[in-house]
Amino acid sequence: MPMEDPGSSPGHSAVGGAGQEGPAVRLEGVSRVYGKGPGAVHALREVSVAFGRGGFTAVMGPSGSGKSTFLHCAAGLDRPTSGRVLLAGADIGRLGENALTVLRRERIGFVFQAFNLLPSLTVEQNITLPLRLSRRRTDREWLARVLERTGLGERTRHRPSELSGGQQQRVAIARALITRPEVVFADEPTGALDSTTGAEILGLLGESVRALGQTVVMVTHDPVAAAHADLVLFLADGRLVDTLPAPTADTVAERMARLGKR
Repeated sequence: MPMEDPGSSPGHSAVGGAGQEGPAVRLEGVSRVYGKGPGAVHALREVSVAFGRGGFTAVMGPSGSGKSTFLHCAAGLDRPTSGRVLLAGADIGRLGENALTVLRRERIGFVFQAFNLLPSLTVEQNITLPLRLSRRRTDREWLARVLERTGLGERTRHRPSELSGGQQQRVAIARALITRPEVVFADEPTGALDSTTGAEILGLLGESVRALGQTVVMVTHDPVAAAHADLVLFLADGRLVDTLPAPTADTVAERMARLGKR
């Protein structure tokens, strides 16, 4: 359930797991404007929201609502025009490019529609690549746990070309989890998969929340995908306009239809 901050407006809420100290990610009055003058595009307008630890949140909205910009700003891939983004309390807007790159690599996990695996590396090498890039030793116990949860224990020596699309996405999820990030951002993670495989991947993301205590924020256009989350946030015209706890595909579709009539 969403938890309103004391004295907050409807657009400023904390979502996700309760009972933890501090949110994993917080956006405070975040706006993003592209261009200047009359032709400027206001992709985000004063969005304030916090994602509690150990929660699975979906972000939805009509085309042009600001979903991608929201994810890019929250994940440190783009800088807000105004407002702040805090990761575990640290203002990422104050970081230089090198420090921000390190933060994204070590404290944020990414899962995209394109699997982005290196074809010359094995499954295990793809998964542990972020650790090698940051010159960190692999925690073999944690790796074994991630491999078990993602069902890749028998595939560690395979290369991406030897895997199905669903298995490749599992590798991408394992890679996102290996650094024990503060949060995993997923951008249309099932867009390239059939419905059955997509459901398996969404179940895996939910399992990472329940079994590993992970925080997942997923952007999607699909009501069926959003129904796997604990809570859905709805964007329209760059603003956070609605939330839906305990979503079903039907209730998500109904809210989206309502937004489409705005």
